[in-house]
Amino acid sequence: MIDIALDTADEAARVAQAAFQHARAGDAVALQALLDLGLPAGARNDKGDSLLMLASYHGHAGVVRLLLERGAAPDEANDRGQTPLAGAAFKGDAAIAALLLDQGAQVDAGDPHGRTPLMFAAMFDRVEIVELLLARGAAAAQTDHCGATALALARAMGASRTAQRLEAISGS
Repeated sequence: MIDIALDTADEAARVAQAAFQHARAGDAVALQALLDLGLPAGARNDKGDSLLMLASYHGHAGVVRLLLERGAAPDEANDRGQTPLAGAAFKGDAAIAALLLDQGAQVDAGDPHGRTPLMFAAMFDRVEIVELLLARGAAAAQTDHCGATALALARAMGASRTAQRLEAISGS
């Protein structure tokens, strides 16, 4: 909760809107000022996206680090069931994925369809992320709710590099 007195709901909304803009833009200094005033590190917007989700998705490691240091939950999913790690995997940001994993993000956390960060990385041919997730214990044989593995999803999406890597470990 913001410790400073905000005279109107409009002022509170402007502060929250500014915080989400700072997270998207990677402005750690401005966001830290709002956190220092009492803005919760786990604040969420009307779509259920947390500050951490937006910073992770947009590739801002400094903001991700700040939010995690201030207590943001590394596995908090948005309203669509997407986690910051899945966002980093989709975007191909290995530095942010490693940071989230280092701070306790679950490597095999699935979305409402059972798709894991490994599956997203595989589908979008993010070889570096696939390697990182496998090294951190991701289960390559795990299936989504339709029965598809990361390898099957990579093949379906034409992601040849990740499919080749996953074939090498699965023997198929």
